Amino acid sequence: MGQRVQRLAAYAVIVRDDQILLSRLSEKVTTKELWSLPGGGVDHGEDPRDAVVREVYEETGLRAEVDLTAHVFSLHVADSWRRGRRVDAHSVRIVYEGWVPADSPKPRVTEVDGSTAEAAWKPIAEVLDGTVPTVGLVNEALSSYRIRQRQRAAAYAYVVRDGAILLTRTSDLAPDPGTWHLPGGGIDHGETPSDTVRRELWEECGLEGEADDLLTVLDHHFTGTAPNGRAEDFHAIGIIYRATVGAGEPRVVEQGGTTDAVAWVPLADIEAGTLKVYGSVRAAIAAAGDA
Repeated sequence: MGQRVQRLAAYAVIVRDDQILLSRLSEKVTTKELWSLPGGGVDHGEDPRDAVVREVYEETGLRAEVDLTAHVFSLHVADSWRRGRRVDAHSVRIVYEGWVPADSPKPRVTEVDGSTAEAAWKPIAEVLDGTVPTVGLVNEALSSYRIRQRQRAAAYAYVVRDGAILLTRTSDLAPDPGTWHLPGGGIDHGETPSDTVRRELWEECGLEGEADDLLTVLDHHFTGTAPNGRAEDFHAIGIIYRATVGAGEPRVVEQGGTTDAVAWVPLADIEAGTLKVYGSVRAAIAAAGDA
């Protein structure tokens, strides 16, 4: 029986579309081509979440964020060969879901003379069928990986006056910049949808307004990459009210948000397709019978 050796390490599963971020082990670790999850040993006194963020940067050059929860995998090999000696090895691996900004550069190794020789995005299908040779942890982690589910309820105002509809434009902070949509947004916890409409009309349009009767409820379900780079199974529910606003010239009150412009847009322009609008705008117009 060899000397007992126990190692605590933290890793990240970082998925983007149909690819996963992996690091290739260097020749000082193995003479074979083997890819692993980015990560490594937790230093004494180091929080595992801090450790995995550090290791992802050292092995891929990318700034990662990780979830608060993780899966734990345990591997005990009583007769193992490590660093030129026979040991009784026990590895405890903490695996977090991680994500990197959508505009991150190509992965590159920043650590000098470490255990990683290369970093790259690899097709998940080629990992699962063995085309990309990986350590066992990669497939274990993928079998436990579940894309984050997120549901968002929002309330919007449908305001039409003299043949024009009140619309706001998404800023560069929004998923689809430069697109026009109905004034509104996410319902805060404990907030009524009608109060959301009132608040959003002021923040996005600078107008005092009220939600009148319910016009329609829309929903949109898709899987994709969020603006922060995290993969999401997203379900959006939009509650649309007919609404009225007081007098005044519309202006954006909230600064640094997801809205950068507001205007009365002729319904004819929507009909003609001269403006880039969300599908919810056309759906609301059709529900109101104003097409």
